[in-house]
Amino acid sequence: MIEKLIPLTEEEQILHGHLFVQDLDPQGLAALYDTTGFQQNLTYTGDDLGLTFAPDRMRLRLWAPMAQGVTLRLYDTDHDAHPLAELPLDKSLQGTWTIDLPLSEEGRFYTFLVHYGEVSIETPGPYAKAVGMNGIKAQLLDLTGTDPEGFRTHEAPKLSHAVDAVIYEVHVRDFSIHKKSGILHKGKYLGFTEKDTVNEEGLATGLAHLQELGVTHVQLLPIFDFNALDESRDDGEYNWGYDPLNYNAPEGSYSTNPSDPATRIRELKELIQALHEAGIGVIMDVVYNHTFSGWDTPLNHTAPLYFHRTLEGKFTDASACGNETASERPMMRKFILDSLLHYVREYRMDGFRFDLMGIHDTETLRQAEALLRKENPQILLYGEGWTGGESPLAEEKRLIKKNIGQVPGIGVFSDDFRDAVKGHVFYAEKGGFISGEGFADSLTFGVAGAVPHPDTPVKAILYADAPWAVSPGQSVNYVSAHDNLTLYDKLKACHPTATEENLKDRCKLAEAIVLTSQGMPFLHAGTEFLRTKFGDENSYRSPDRINALNWAEKTRHRDVFTYLQGLIALRKAHGAFRLKTAEEIQKHLVFLQPEKTGLLHLKGKKVLAYYLRDPQKEGTYFVAYNGSSKVKTLPLAPGPWSVLCDKNQASAHPFRKLHADEVLLRPLECLVLYSATPLPDHLWSRT
Repeated sequence: MIEKLIPLTEEEQILHGHLFVQDLDPQGLAALYDTTGFQQNLTYTGDDLGLTFAPDRMRLRLWAPMAQGVTLRLYDTDHDAHPLAELPLDKSLQGTWTIDLPLSEEGRFYTFLVHYGEVSIETPGPYAKAVGMNGIKAQLLDLTGTDPEGFRTHEAPKLSHAVDAVIYEVHVRDFSIHKKSGILHKGKYLGFTEKDTVNEEGLATGLAHLQELGVTHVQLLPIFDFNALDESRDDGEYNWGYDPLNYNAPEGSYSTNPSDPATRIRELKELIQALHEAGIGVIMDVVYNHTFSGWDTPLNHTAPLYFHRTLEGKFTDASACGNETASERPMMRKFILDSLLHYVREYRMDGFRFDLMGIHDTETLRQAEALLRKENPQILLYGEGWTGGESPLAEEKRLIKKNIGQVPGIGVFSDDFRDAVKGHVFYAEKGGFISGEGFADSLTFGVAGAVPHPDTPVKAILYADAPWAVSPGQSVNYVSAHDNLTLYDKLKACHPTATEENLKDRCKLAEAIVLTSQGMPFLHAGTEFLRTKFGDENSYRSPDRINALNWAEKTRHRDVFTYLQGLIALRKAHGAFRLKTAEEIQKHLVFLQPEKTGLLHLKGKKVLAYYLRDPQKEGTYFVAYNGSSKVKTLPLAPGPWSVLCDKNQASAHPFRKLHADEVLLRPLECLVLYSATPLPDHLWSRT
């Protein structure tokens, strides 16, 4: 209960409850929602929206502040056309409606019939946590009965800092659907639970492959209930899932029985438990920035035009999907926070990736971070620091990339890093550093974790006016993701006549830069065996033959897999590549400068080299990247040096020695050397 209620004005009372009167002005309705009277009187502050259980009853609570009445419809199954019963809800506090039911009704399906004058809308409600086929009806279900054995007590992997993560992004169906995956539950949640699967040549696939590769976290493309697919069919229909329907329930197309809400919930939990027991955390891709439809969605059904931003009575479209949500409004903010908390508490999620995070207001995500860290101090939070179009919410209020410093515990994808390495994301033929096009100055910004660094020319940062990260854990370093061309396809577009071996070398160099840079590395599934989508840059609804991970390619490109495996092991074993503060990076990472060395090829911006120290131990690393097609000679401080990475091999342990005062850097090579001998102080001087 709030201590002081501000009465609704006479005008607000007239508008309240008369949403679908013909002469109602949507612009006036949106203005009503933002009045002090509405927010003080009709913002619900309780924690029991949706379905809750008590020892002797169930309670449903729906926030529908503009409704004139709400009726509960009970159904025997999820496909029944006619309800078994219709029961009125009682008007309750702060715009909510409630009804109590006996525990004997558990298992029934339900919807709410929300009445606005002569119009009534049927909906499962925004807080539905268990839904049937295609998410049309919710179920009265106690979720404690959906836990696999040991789910509450099994140990989830621990992560001391964001920079210790190595994230692997994958779509549930892509992971196992290929005929050569060796996985029985193809395209399903349970595909992640099968152990010791192999391809036709006996190489590890699925869960065993993830363990072998060494990633710390799997980021799953949307697994909430989305609208794109007909769950009653299993005929190869495909979608990425960025069109939310029921945010708080799992998608049914990945379940072995979409009609049974408990099955989809249990199978998602089995996926999470299997990954946890394999030492891998699970990150959920969340899409709170828009809904699949502006009008026809549970959010809008219960509070029309409240949960979305509008301008002159029409939906605005910063998502480029037809609408954008209004996270700054109290009940949308509450919905996001409640939803995130649900997935942490019920499913034991280890992190969240926010789609088009730049649409959300900063305050909402600041509150989200504080709330979630109380539940799990090690939780990973990051997102896209941009929008898909213009938003009416002022830029300074949104969590776009340049404002990310306001929320130090949340990271952002570094498009500056991405395009410096591989070239412009929207112009296929335009290359970057790994295509010999220069960009070494720009690359220093990404290698240094997007924090201020004395060796980074601010004017060279591609898409920002200044460094935007306050710590390296805020910089998500990547060169490919589900969006746009795969890394291999991008390089094929840049170099249409290149040999397969040449493209392979460029891919290896790109991922070597990702995995040796300061920040949080992110890998697109299949990059470890040169994944191609055959030039399809927007495969969100393309068939399996385009999207599926082809596990036969692991055999064909086993050397690439082994190389990335070695790089991940190197990163994990050597803390210098996981510095945790901007101050450490500024003190312990020094780039070779053309002015100091007189090396003309450094001025050509096709070679980047630096010294790196580990603050926790003596010794120095020398790291160099050659984006050119020519051999380069670089000066080297007195050694002896041990080689941890070259063009063909990467390892946590040295595999050869080097005694020289200079080093040859082969074309498209990443070189990582280590010397246990502290190097002369002048190497760390920038004067």
